[in-house]
Amino acid sequence: MTTRIIDMENIRRFETVSDYNAFNNNETLHPLVSVVDLSKASPRQASNMYFGFYTIFLKEVNCGNLRYGRHTYDYQEGTLVFIAPGQVVSVDNTGETYQPKGTALIFHPDLIHGTPLGRHMQDYTFFGYQSNEALHLSERERKIILDCLSKIEYELEHAIDKHSKRLIVSNIELYLNYCIRFYDRQFITRDNVHKGILEKFEKLLNDYFTSDKPQTVGLPSVSYCAEELYLSANYFGDLIKKETGNTAQEYIQTKVIDLAKERMFEPGKSVSEIAYALGFKYPQHFSRLFKQREGYTPNEYRTMS
Repeated sequence: MTTRIIDMENIRRFETVSDYNAFNNNETLHPLVSVVDLSKASPRQASNMYFGFYTIFLKEVNCGNLRYGRHTYDYQEGTLVFIAPGQVVSVDNTGETYQPKGTALIFHPDLIHGTPLGRHMQDYTFFGYQSNEALHLSERERKIILDCLSKIEYELEHAIDKHSKRLIVSNIELYLNYCIRFYDRQFITRDNVHKGILEKFEKLLNDYFTSDKPQTVGLPSVSYCAEELYLSANYFGDLIKKETGNTAQEYIQTKVIDLAKERMFEPGKSVSEIAYALGFKYPQHFSRLFKQREGYTPNEYRTMS
């Protein structure tokens, strides 16, 4: 796997909503939130960009290969890409000039502080997805998203009153909740794309535990498994949860316990030796996990079997 180095000195930095509005020739109606009409922007070449706020692109034109993490993604019409504050998006610059189109919903974390949305923003795990894990909308879903944006725009154009913030934040939350539903649909309808991920995950764990990695690296982490399968940790975790009903971490733990049970019957193996062989740094951590999952200690399991 190759790692792309981003030139941090040649990045367009957008710290505020007004920064991004100005870049795209849009008026700033609210300092913390904007629905940006990208067609108003001047024609430009691709560039690396840093965002200091939440950004959701609804792309309606092919505008080149966007690179986000390890992967590139060729935007197609009706695609949503989610970017969290502090993330850098890099685009392969071919030297060609293009006219941006589509819409971006941007909102600063300060907008949602102290709101119900702010308290559970971490539930919207797709802000940690790679760009090649973007949300592909049907025409009907696209209309729903545009309707949500229209309601936010209405509030931004309306004179600010005591209801403005609550209504804006509520409509952003509605927008994001629809995205959760649409991703659930995509996990099902794009099954051909995801086909075999669970089998690959199982093989990855089998190969891991038959190598020397448990002794040299330790227990396999969710992020390690996701990287090996060329997925972001968030997308991988959500996919495994949808497929199995368990988190990726629970799946790994089940594998560890199953292997431990097999090794309990190897003659002359102490519980500590089994724990170290599986990648535990401390045997007591293994014993604690075993009891949590099985209801009894490894030694009790041996005497029962």
